[in-house]
Amino acid sequence: MNKKGIVYLIGAGPGDPGLFTIKGQEYLAKADVIVYDYLVNPEILKYAKEEAEIIYAGKQTGAKEMPQEEINQLLVERAKEGRIVARLKGGDPFIFGRGGEEAEVLYEHGIPFEVVPGVTSASAVPAYAGIPLTHRDFTSSFAVVTGHEDPSKEESNLPWEALAKIGTVVFLMGVGKIKESMKKLIESGKSPKTPAAIISWGTFPNQRTAKGSIETIGEIAKQRGIKPPAIIVVGEVVNLREKLNWFESKPLFGKKIIVTRAKKQASYLVNLLEEQGAEVIEFPMIDIVPPQNWNDVDRAIEMLHIYNWIIFTSVNGVEFFFKRLRETKKDIRELKGINIATIGEKTAKAVENYGLTVNMLPDEYKAEGIIESFEKSDIKGKKILIPRAKDAREILPHELQKMGAEIHVVTVYETKKPEPEKVKEIKEMLNRGAIDVVTFASSGTVRNFLSIIPKYKELLLKSTIACIGPITAKPLRDIGIEPQIICNKYTIEELVREIVAYFQMKI
Repeated sequence: MNKKGIVYLIGAGPGDPGLFTIKGQEYLAKADVIVYDYLVNPEILKYAKEEAEIIYAGKQTGAKEMPQEEINQLLVERAKEGRIVARLKGGDPFIFGRGGEEAEVLYEHGIPFEVVPGVTSASAVPAYAGIPLTHRDFTSSFAVVTGHEDPSKEESNLPWEALAKIGTVVFLMGVGKIKESMKKLIESGKSPKTPAAIISWGTFPNQRTAKGSIETIGEIAKQRGIKPPAIIVVGEVVNLREKLNWFESKPLFGKKIIVTRAKKQASYLVNLLEEQGAEVIEFPMIDIVPPQNWNDVDRAIEMLHIYNWIIFTSVNGVEFFFKRLRETKKDIRELKGINIATIGEKTAKAVENYGLTVNMLPDEYKAEGIIESFEKSDIKGKKILIPRAKDAREILPHELQKMGAEIHVVTVYETKKPEPEKVKEIKEMLNRGAIDVVTFASSGTVRNFLSIIPKYKELLLKSTIACIGPITAKPLRDIGIEPQIICNKYTIEELVREIVAYFQMKI
């Protein structure tokens, strides 16, 4: 008996990945095939399994797209192959998403389907613009209509006279006909002075909002170059935006910030910046990968009993070391009696997560802090293991050797540079002055940046540079570039705080 496929019609929400539902994530994670639209934030695709077939169906106003009939056929064909198909649609699939039409086609072909509702842009986008659709002092009703009716219809089927009497009206997909729609409302009895707003890329970091009245909003949208995707809100509630504009009032709203950390490390920094309203562009200078061979590490693991100390200089060093420890069929009992030193609270926490105690955590989060701590004790003849990155600074092993310690350095991870296409894209953005801040969290990322970006000095001077500390800033200072932001406390949280403070001072 052939395995029967199924289609999940999933609402991806309005854009902010945080508004994607848990059920949507679960269903997307088990899909063999994903068919998604233009308005789906690509970030959501991270929930897909690695081997999933991902198909872009377009649906962008004014651009070439996959015809609806072809999408329908694709869903049917893939499901008949016995595959799990996720049809991922912006907003909610049953609210102006043509999900009902697709479900009908599936029904007619006898294909099982489920609908996963999504957060609709009709309510989420106004909320992100500080506009409630209802309010006790203004209106107890609202209507949501399409501003992009079936093009085969000669005349609008919308009940304009009824709409003119409703407190709040939301037009989805209405940018192209905004002037005609507003004119019809006025002709149907709506006051020309009624407040109106147009919101483009709602819930995204690049959200833009323009406010006027129904007699002026069309011209305002044109003057400001507002294009789809956008929604229009009409009603007295629009005036509440002056008080309730929470999203666009975030301290880093409208700022484009490059994060140069490795992908595996970047998520925490990215999340903190996005919480402050920034539009984050990930440009990992290094991809963290295992070493080309584990021979030196494996020998060190076999001889762990000889060491007095292990020094971990980064979270990556901790994770790769303990991963290899497990792969060699050993466990943390091998570290019994060994003292552990770390650089930074995050590194210490990573060690403690394995049930181990950190014996040394200097206040200064760099190699010099470890060196200063060891200067207070006699380490002559002590054996010290340092699992670290391939191209780390030599100051730590060098200074400890000078104190008489026997140092064994092993490479537990290496770094790879970014793809040329991404380098070109970032270079062009820097050249246009489109980047507000470039962040660096290690001297290695700085050196990689300087080695792969042509004319780096000229380009970096067009942006604000934020470094997590003086060690990170040193390669820039060596070539005559002074970062505007250098943290005194070398943590990701402090880096974000300093960036926020920098821009607040400029207001």
